Amino acid sequence: MDTSYNVVGSPHVIASAHPRFGVVSRCWAALLDWRLRVQIQDRLSNLSDHELQDIGIARGEIDYVASHRAVDPRGAVYPP
Repeated sequence: MDTSYNVVGSPHVIASAHPRFGVVSRCWAALLDWRLRVQIQDRLSNLSDHELQDIGIARGEIDYVASHRAVDPRGAVYPP
């Protein structure tokens, strides 16, 4: 099974030609995406308010930033 990596290093499994494997691949990709989102939330939550301010994130924005990794709040948009 092929695995491709996007800009932030999140592995996305490429769906196979067989429909059954396509469902499994999408479920696996969703699981990996969820795990990455949780890791990002944990890492950002462990930073101090000053460190978050340095990178331009408020504590209340952590969930949004973790869920929308492909969107840069400064205006740049990265491929998903």
